[in-house]
Amino acid sequence: MLYPKIAIVTDDLIQFGGQERLVMAICKMFPDAPLFTSVVSKKWQKQLKDKKIKFVTSFIQKFPFIEKLNRYYSPFLFHVLAFESFDFSKFDLVISISSRYAHHIITRPQTRHICYMNTPGRMFWESGSYFESESYGYLSPIRKLAKPFLSLPLNYLRMLDYAAAQRIDMLIANSKTPQDRIKKYYNRESRIIYPFVDLAKFESSAGSQGEYFLVVTRLVSWKRVDIAIKACERLNLDLKIVGKGPDSARLKKLAKKHTEFLDKVSDEELAGYYSKCRALIVTQFEDFGIVPIEAMACGKPVIAYRKGGVLETVVEGETGTFFDEQTEDSLVTVLRGFNPSDFSSQGCKDRARLFSQESFENQIKSVVY
Repeated sequence: MLYPKIAIVTDDLIQFGGQERLVMAICKMFPDAPLFTSVVSKKWQKQLKDKKIKFVTSFIQKFPFIEKLNRYYSPFLFHVLAFESFDFSKFDLVISISSRYAHHIITRPQTRHICYMNTPGRMFWESGSYFESESYGYLSPIRKLAKPFLSLPLNYLRMLDYAAAQRIDMLIANSKTPQDRIKKYYNRESRIIYPFVDLAKFESSAGSQGEYFLVVTRLVSWKRVDIAIKACERLNLDLKIVGKGPDSARLKKLAKKHTEFLDKVSDEELAGYYSKCRALIVTQFEDFGIVPIEAMACGKPVIAYRKGGVLETVVEGETGTFFDEQTEDSLVTVLRGFNPSDFSSQGCKDRARLFSQESFENQIKSVVY
């Protein structure tokens, strides 16, 4: 079936991350489709205009200091009302890309709604771990009050979120972990379509046998980068860390002579660091994560905490290995026995190609048409 009138919806366009990259790919697939979202930052407005993407924002766009305060408005009803207020009566199909509110849209019975869900909103469904890991910025002095103060509105938002999920015609999860959450919280079945990696940025890098291990991530406490630092320092192994974030100062205090921090690198420089490392180290639990695929695209194996999306992307014994506990000792045990020559560079590259943009687009088209 062909859908002559398509609309695309996403939570917001403020950051530049994985969800935003998916949104842009889907917009490129359907160039005539307008993009609906709650708020668009000035930087994103310029990008959308340069790409000739038509976009529609909500009343939240007019809120004061919205680019900095958007997430502080999130626990209240503003975003629910914003997405429910959009009019899709002229469209035959709506594709939402959601990790919070985008799937709360309301469509006519004859309008099909396909939702690509990166995860059910952790703020609603896993509020304990969410507020523990959240960086509060301006509101850090009242961090301890956040959970009890917001318990009542979050309970109500959970009910609204469950109801919104029941209106969706087809749910797509980005990996097994979100798929399990969709079943648990919404009692809905979903199919998996993995996010993609821009392999062209990494496959052309000239590889070599490096002398350092590599971490590539945003530096926040829940990602447990401290484990990698302590383990490598303990074994006198060189470690390079690409990334920055609110945990930077604490982590730099843990580092000694074997750890180097690289706050800002270009895509080309990042590909170079991947291609010359011994292996990528992943210490965090993430639903999916594209960084291990980027490393494999450069022909490098992955050493990862055995939980989450890496279990779907890294093949144990072929493209990487795992440590079982999120501790320094568990990682040390694996590092002591690690030999990069046990892993085929070509095998790593072949595995990464399964997560190409072409594969992603073909699967999206298969559910749309």
